[in-house]
Amino acid sequence: MSGRVELWLVRHGQTVWNAEGRLTGWSDVPLTGLGEAQARALAPLLAAERFDGAVASDLARAVQTARLAYGEPERVLPELRELNFGALEGLRWAELDEAHRQALLGFDGFAAPGGESTAGMRSRVYGAFDRLPAGRHLIFTHGGVLRLVLREFDQDRFLPPCAVVGLDWTARRVRFVRGEEAGGGA
Repeated sequence: MSGRVELWLVRHGQTVWNAEGRLTGWSDVPLTGLGEAQARALAPLLAAERFDGAVASDLARAVQTARLAYGEPERVLPELRELNFGALEGLRWAELDEAHRQALLGFDGFAAPGGESTAGMRSRVYGAFDRLPAGRHLIFTHGGVLRLVLREFDQDRFLPPCAVVGLDWTARRVRFVRGEEAGGGA
């Protein structure tokens, strides 16, 4: 794998706010009991693989998922956080006005009032990916990060908690998506 970077992106397990359909960006919301079980269920898959490093978003739900599914992450990086929803943080989908709903569905060009744009999120997340050394990296992060990456490869979709996306980051291609069979989930 000389000089190549492979990424395994893992969405954190379910949180209370996910279950309630709330926009969860930078709020530090812990996993539910189901979220903990989802993370533990990933352990056999991840234990069967060899990684050169494991990192996580600095938010508790990503760190907790890492600990339950794999072990203590070597580093926590705020750059791997979800989109900062600003004034929309914590709102349910039905509470959003139609313009915000449509902008979020469209994703590109979205900018949360008092928060962050998807372009800003892309810059910080991709910057973190690009700074990783050659090798295979396990990254515990958020649904918006997985969607951001999949959109780049014309595979836009929402993935459930504890979904895994494998990327050849050097060649900029998706290797696999695991977890869609688990069904939806916010």
